Amino acid sequence: MSSYLPHVIILIGPTASGKTELAIEIAEYFKTRIHNIDSRQIYKSMDIGTAKPSKNQQKKIKHFLIDIEEPIHPINVKQFQGIAQKSIKKEIKQDNLPFLVGGSGLYMNSITKGFFVPDVPPQNNLRRQLEELGQKKCWDLLKNCDPLSTKKINFADHIRTIRALEVFYVTGKPLSTLKVQKPPDWKILELGLDRDNLKERILQRTKNMFLSGIIEETNHLIAKYGFDLPILETIGYREARDVLNNHSTIDKAIELTTTKTIQFAKRQKTWFRNKNNPLWLNNKNLLKDAIIKIESFLS
Repeated sequence: MSSYLPHVIILIGPTASGKTELAIEIAEYFKTRIHNIDSRQIYKSMDIGTAKPSKNQQKKIKHFLIDIEEPIHPINVKQFQGIAQKSIKKEIKQDNLPFLVGGSGLYMNSITKGFFVPDVPPQNNLRRQLEELGQKKCWDLLKNCDPLSTKKINFADHIRTIRALEVFYVTGKPLSTLKVQKPPDWKILELGLDRDNLKERILQRTKNMFLSGIIEETNHLIAKYGFDLPILETIGYREARDVLNNHSTIDKAIELTTTKTIQFAKRQKTWFRNKNNPLWLNNKNLLKDAIIKIESFLS
């Protein structure tokens, strides 16, 4: 029996680090295609605010897992995990080299590390009640029903605290007991992309988003799906919506979006360093370094 394991390449990095451009160069060199692992680019009509690969970029290299659902129909991690793994296995079956690219650490690790994710949809009424209680009381509740999760979730992480409580109240079981790992039978190379000038790149990309039409895109989403579309809480879209409401100016929206994106990128970098530990690429020659590492991995 052959002991050969399918090889899978991964490129991770914070937002605005240049993953899309580098990934296309890598995919061209190795004559492969890209699986986009992003929690927002999976939605149709959300192109500018999610920095989705352009139509020309998608023509140059085939991208999977983009535009797979309407924004009104949210896809949770478990659902995405199933869709992505099916697509990647199809690539492997066709003797192609799967190339996964993204900044969504939880979505990426659900695929590559095989996390079991509880299939519990958002409980909006429960979430509102928990929001009203405040983080301290929610944390105390979580300590009582799932103390193990409080060792893994930061006290200030309101979103994960509420999610853990949500899972407990719906399933009757602590989230910590439901999370298991069954990694796929793949040989994986994880490459990391980071930039010394990331803050400047984020500012420039944010300016470009507002110049390129994120306000018009947000207006289109509101007209099509309604003002209360939950996904409009995403960084960038929320600020664009405030401009449309005359609650903010474009300059203020750019400033706020930039600040929030920098904070988000910082959380991404912390996640990747703690939970992934990739081989970080040399910024002096990203493509050359990536090719050397991938060729060594494939040999």
